[in-house]
Amino acid sequence: MSLALARAPITATDRARGRAADGPLVRLEAVGKTFANGTVALEGLDLAIGRHEFVSLLGPSGCGKSTALRLIAGLARPTRGRIRFEERLERGDVGFVFQEPTLMPWATVHENVRLPLRLQRIARRTAEAPVREALAMVGLAEFADAYPRELSGGMKMRVSIARALVTRPALLLMDEPFAALDEITRLKLNDDLLALWRAQSWTVVFVTHSVYESVYLSTRIVVMAARPGRIVADIPIDAPWPRDENFRTSDLYNTLCREVSAALRRAMAS
Repeated sequence: MSLALARAPITATDRARGRAADGPLVRLEAVGKTFANGTVALEGLDLAIGRHEFVSLLGPSGCGKSTALRLIAGLARPTRGRIRFEERLERGDVGFVFQEPTLMPWATVHENVRLPLRLQRIARRTAEAPVREALAMVGLAEFADAYPRELSGGMKMRVSIARALVTRPALLLMDEPFAALDEITRLKLNDDLLALWRAQSWTVVFVTHSVYESVYLSTRIVVMAARPGRIVADIPIDAPWPRDENFRTSDLYNTLCREVSAALRRAMAS
């Protein structure tokens, strides 16, 4: 199953992604998060995310990657510091994809995707077009009337992505969305996600444990260490577009993976 959208040609805009000429879309300033039990999840987190970047947060378990994502999403509040958004970014401009699809088993694919619009009290008739558009984006237009139990793991994740896209967000936050999938499905969804990102000009913040996935997807990788969660490396991925199997087997990809792996080892030892 492939996306309904064709891959866009390489443009100067593609090459400029990550440079954020008009300033950051989101800025975390000295952000810290301490939980009620005293665990310091994050401390002194400074991070600027530019418009149209694809930023991966990479690090060992417990380094605060998912916590940082939830703070950006507004699902939790920082204990210290602040998070600033570009003035043009509104609440509906942020979409979130969780590690598990968390679909409503009693509802059709269409109704699962419509949920964010229903929560915003948008009429069913008005919601119909954006729901169809979101399903077409992820290649599930023909499965609108199916139920989650009838879908594969990869298809369920596509539904989850469509649900995040139905509000047409400018900022897409993704918390290890492909971690539980088999390797073949994961590689295919990596390709599909990149095709959508290039076509739609979103900003993506993507949490992963995988060096290989982060290098393949990202314009930039932020490596984090734990106890407390903090940034220890910020690595630009200056590789050409489009990225495909030729990139995955290239010397450049191997070199970048070694560089990022070395940074991750330092993070785990620090």
